[in-house]
Amino acid sequence: MIFLIDYNRQKGKLKLRAYKDADRNLAQEDRLQLELDYARRGISHEVVILQAASEKALRRTHRRYFEDLKSLAKAAS
Repeated sequence: MIFLIDYNRQKGKLKLRAYKDADRNLAQEDRLQLELDYARRGISHEVVILQAASEKALRRTHRRYFEDLKSLAKAAS
């Protein structure tokens, strides 16, 4: 699966969209449109496309998008 992540780092808020692997081009177009919109409005968000077997796998490999700093620090120790 392909996942489009729209992450507001300042607020720790995330918007997640899932796409079928065959829809990679659509995901890339959506990412570009989001980035252009944010740039026009002067908004700083992290917008990325990631591929993972499932949302569960994505949450495991890219925890920083889904957990707060306290949880990440606790897991690291």
